[in-house]
Amino acid sequence: MKKYSFLSLLFLLLPLVFSCENNAIPPGFSMDSTQNSIVVQHRAGVESRQITQIYEAVGTIRPLTESVIESQVSGQVLKINVVPGARVEIGQVLVQLDKRQLNTRLEQAKQGLAYANNTLSQALKAIDEARAGQEQAYAAYMRAKTLHGKEVIPSQQLEIDRATFLQAKARHEKNREAFQAAKSNIRKAKEVVKEARIGLGYASIKAPAQGLVVERLVDPGDQALPGKPLLIIQTSGSLRLEARVREGLIGKIIQGNPYEVGIETLETHVVAAIEEIAPYADPSTRTFLVKAALPDTPGIYPGMFGRLLIPIETEETLLIPQDAVIRVGQLEMVNVKSQKNQDNQNKKTQYRLVYIKTGKRFGQKIEVLSGLTGTETLGY
Repeated sequence: MKKYSFLSLLFLLLPLVFSCENNAIPPGFSMDSTQNSIVVQHRAGVESRQITQIYEAVGTIRPLTESVIESQVSGQVLKINVVPGARVEIGQVLVQLDKRQLNTRLEQAKQGLAYANNTLSQALKAIDEARAGQEQAYAAYMRAKTLHGKEVIPSQQLEIDRATFLQAKARHEKNREAFQAAKSNIRKAKEVVKEARIGLGYASIKAPAQGLVVERLVDPGDQALPGKPLLIIQTSGSLRLEARVREGLIGKIIQGNPYEVGIETLETHVVAAIEEIAPYADPSTRTFLVKAALPDTPGIYPGMFGRLLIPIETEETLLIPQDAVIRVGQLEMVNVKSQKNQDNQNKKTQYRLVYIKTGKRFGQKIEVLSGLTGTETLGY
C-alpha cells in the first residue's frame, strides 16, 4: 500500500475539505497530484472479473450425535472416572455414586420379602387347620342331621352343630383369602427387591456407547438427581455445522449439495454436504436451521464458530491491487494515470488522485465498489 507523508496529503486535501459540504468526499472525485513528486514503481490496470457474491450464514459446530449422561437415582457423586477429551468404551464406568442408601433400600426390600414369605407360611398353616376344622364340623353336622331325622336329638342340638359348621367354613374361607393376600404381597416384595437391585446398579453410571467426553457438568460431592445431566459424550466421530439462514435465501440451498464452510479459528475452508434443512422458520429471527456434515478435519471441535458460504449471484466486479490503495483515515485513494500536454512536442505522464470506495478482498486484490470505471491505469 502506497505511503504518503501526512503533511503532503494534508496539503492536497485542505482545499477539498473546505469546499465539500459536510466534509464528505464522493468516490470518483479526482485531484491533480502533479504538483507533488510521485515515484511510480508499479503500474497496473483495473481488472474486470465475474465474482460470485457469497452470503455467510454464521453457525456452531456440533457433534452429529451426542449422549447426555444422566443419573437414574438420587445419590451423592463419589468419583468421576473421566475428563473432557477422554475416549470411553461402551459399558465403561463413568461416574460412581454413593451406594449406602441404595444398599439400605435393598436390605429393607429383602426383609420385606422375608416377612411376606413368613406370612405366607403362616397363612398356609392356618388354612390347613381351618380345612380340618371345617371337615370335622361338617361331619358332626351331618351326624346330627341323621340323628335328628330319627328323633334321637332335639332340633336345638342340630342348630348348634349347623352353626359350628358354618363358622368353620367361614374361617376356612377367610384363611384362603389371607393366603391369596400373602401370595400377592410376595410378588410385590419381589418387585421391590428387583427395583432396589436395579437402583443399586444405577449407582455405577456406565457409557451407553463408544465416544468422546465433551463436557463434565458435576464434581465429586455434588448431588445427582434423576434427569440432571452429569456428562456429555460425543458418540460419533462426525461433526456438523448448524447455521441459521435467512428466509429469503433458503430456496438457494439444496439438500445433499456441497457448500464451503469457513472455520475462522483454523483460517481454512472445508467442503460440507447439506444433510438437513428444517422445514420451518424461527418466527423470532425469520431464519431456517441448516445442518451441514463436515469432513474429518484435525483441529475442529464441537462448539467452534463457522460460516456456511452460500453462493447468491454472479456480477461484474472491478479489482485492483491492494498495494495501490492509499488510505488516510477513512479516505481511500488511488493514483490514476492521465496525459496532459506540456508543449506541442512533449507529453509527460502524470497522475491524479481519485477517491474510491473498496469492498471485499480477494487474495492480493481488492474490490472497488465505486470511483473507477475499469479503463484506468494505476500507479503505485
